[in-house]
Amino acid sequence: QVQLVESGGGLVQAGGSLRLSCAASGRTFSMGTMGWFRQAPGKEREFVALVSRSGGTTIYADSVKGRFTISRDNAKNTVYLQMNSLKPEDTAVYYCAATSDYRLGGQTGQYKYWGQGTQVTVSS
Repeated sequence: QVQLVESGGGLVQAGGSLRLSCAASGRTFSMGTMGWFRQAPGKEREFVALVSRSGGTTIYADSVKGRFTISRDNAKNTVYLQMNSLKPEDTAVYYCAATSDYRLGGQTGQYKYWGQGTQVTVSS
């Protein structure tokens, strides 16, 4: 099993920045692609960004492209999401997730392991 714990959420004004972290423990050698998802109240969970096992490939949702940056440090078993130029519509609970293979995709069903989430609130 793999355990994922997110941190770094909080309240920020529009235009500000936050850096989310996701620390993995357990059978981390079984992790492949890692991603960030978010879920706003009353909405479905949506894909935000993913990074491949090696860190060499990243994919972003159109809504965050150019503002968010995903990265991973395999030595520390940690994935990051740097969020800049935040907007009120970025307000959501942000979840870290990991697959057990090397597929690259934004479907929630592809991800085997999930964190508990961290709240991000952007005020206008």
